Amino acid sequence: ADNIVTKSNLPSGGAYTAVGTYDHAEMVQLVTHLSEEIDTPINTLLLVYGEYFFSVLTDSYPAFIKGIPNAFTFLSSIENHIHVEVLKLYPEAELPRFDITQINENTLQMIYHSERKMAAFARGLLNSAVKHFGEEITIDSEDISGDGGIVKFTLVKV
Repeated sequence: ADNIVTKSNLPSGGAYTAVGTYDHAEMVQLVTHLSEEIDTPINTLLLVYGEYFFSVLTDSYPAFIKGIPNAFTFLSSIENHIHVEVLKLYPEAELPRFDITQINENTLQMIYHSERKMAAFARGLLNSAVKHFGEEITIDSEDISGDGGIVKFTLVKV
């Protein structure tokens, strides 16, 4: 960890709190240097972090998941409920946007939009959400923009 922080030019000095808002460029530097240090692709690191971070969110904000019956209901609430509440807590947060369409009772389409291009992190969150609800759902993705800024996730109940 010290090597990674030392290699990075971090205005925060690498000191973070749960209530702070930090420049996205710091995370990019840290993940890039971690990738080099452990010889693991950046998207793999973001995917694994997204899978882990879902439990952080559900432990810290259990109301987001309480009483939700299934993964599709939960995922459909991201844009109009969860992100609204997150912005109340962290008004400076720059969240991705999801266009969500329920194609039929077994298929949900989520189109991820973000200038930060962290679709692998979003995929990790999706993986853990599906696992949390114990459902058999496949997740396919298509990079619409070609650079990770717009990615279509298609979730299908098996």
